[in-house]
Amino acid sequence: MIKMEPVVLHDQFYTSIIVEIPDTTLLIVSGKKGYIMCGALDIDILNTKWPTRKIAAGRALGVRSIAELLEAPLESVTKAAEALGVKAGMKGKDALQFM
Repeated sequence: MIKMEPVVLHDQFYTSIIVEIPDTTLLIVSGKKGYIMCGALDIDILNTKWPTRKIAAGRALGVRSIAELLEAPLESVTKAAEALGVKAGMKGKDALQFM
C-alpha cells in the first residue's frame, strides 16, 4: 500500500510518503529541494554514482513512522544536502527547512 499525506512544519507544506512492502516500510518526507528518508536510502550511491544530479537527501535509521523520521537525527546526508545547510545529526524536521 502507498499512502501520501501533507505535513506542515515551519509554516511550509511537505509531502510524506509511506510505502508498505514485504518485511519493511519505506518512509519519505519531501520538500521542494530535497527529502529525508528511512534507512533504505543509500547516501553513498547518490554521492558516488549520481553526483551530477545534486540530489539533496538525508537518511535516518531505526524509524518506523513519519513522526519518528521527523524527530530522528539524520545519520548521513548527501553532499548536495550539505551545500544547502543540512548536517548529519540534525533532526529530520530541522533539515527539511533547508530542503
